[in-house]
Amino acid sequence: MPFAIALAVLAVELSPAHALVTGPVLTAAPALAALTMGPKGTLAAAGLALAVNVATATYNHAWGTQQVFGNLLGLLLVSVASVTMSNAVRTRRQSELDQVRKIAVAAQEVILRPVPERLGPLHAASLSLAAGTGAQVGGDLYEAVQSPYGVRIIVGDVRGKGLAAVRAVAVALGAFREAVHYEDDLVEVMNHCSAALRREVAVSGAYDQEVLIEGFTTALMAQVPREPVVHLVNRGHPPPLLLHQDAIQPLTPSTPMPPLGLEDLVAGPPEAPETYPFAPGDRLLLYTDGVIEARNADNEFFALPEAMAALRALTPSEFLEELHQALVRHTGGQLSDDVAMILVDRTDEEVGVQVSPAADLSRDRPR
Repeated sequence: MPFAIALAVLAVELSPAHALVTGPVLTAAPALAALTMGPKGTLAAAGLALAVNVATATYNHAWGTQQVFGNLLGLLLVSVASVTMSNAVRTRRQSELDQVRKIAVAAQEVILRPVPERLGPLHAASLSLAAGTGAQVGGDLYEAVQSPYGVRIIVGDVRGKGLAAVRAVAVALGAFREAVHYEDDLVEVMNHCSAALRREVAVSGAYDQEVLIEGFTTALMAQVPREPVVHLVNRGHPPPLLLHQDAIQPLTPSTPMPPLGLEDLVAGPPEAPETYPFAPGDRLLLYTDGVIEARNADNEFFALPEAMAALRALTPSEFLEELHQALVRHTGGQLSDDVAMILVDRTDEEVGVQVSPAADLSRDRPR
């Protein structure tokens, strides 16, 4: 609108109707720009208005008249006031947004706590990156827990962002953290998370209609027992990558299953986890689709297997930091989706007390 006003005034002044008084109209351009365009936009509108004023005064041979100098003085005063106001509003809005971002990040860090560096026979590290510049938190989730049945890990991705996604993340993680200590079957742990999400969605008024119709959660669970294997249950999630010696292998499920919330698409959940070798010296990366779907300026996807192979000599925390920097370089610092990752290395020795599955946990089991 400010630029349209300036161009309209220019058209009037260059036409036979130039006798109309358009100077006061021109001073409205920077004032309108200050409402929405920020200091730079306000300066641009003021500069265009000034250029139109000078050009039309020259074209109509009006220099030296009181009207021209009055128009210039009014435009100058309004422009200074508009730029000052725009800068103050922008500073206040940025301060408010920064505060909201801090609250959002703090809330997400409470839900997504970093995994311990050592879990049983594993060295571990985690990473979570939020996409976008707003204050919304994402729907990625992860957790790693040492249970009586081995180290159990979950990585998932709730569709959507904002409070609805955060609620779903909290529900899924709460169900996982509880069930891992009591269910010996990893499939049943996944079923607990699915049931918890269904109960949450069933709460009247908790979610809008779009979430109820299209909401789902992809999830991947891994269990690392004392034996040199890893058990996986995959519900529509990108397969983890296993680094064994110099080879990268995606652990793709033999029977693809739908995400949590879309169980009606199949006859039933998997009956048993799938098992893969996971020997000392091997490395396993669990991640969300924000990693492999990150694109560069040429619309090319991020080559995660190649990056994992190149960084294999680093510790888990160093690996994730280097991978973070590689993602930043690949995308130019503009992630299109949230990112969550857990990296675990299998070692020869186990640290910490491993609770026996035979231990009497019945007295603590929820009833």
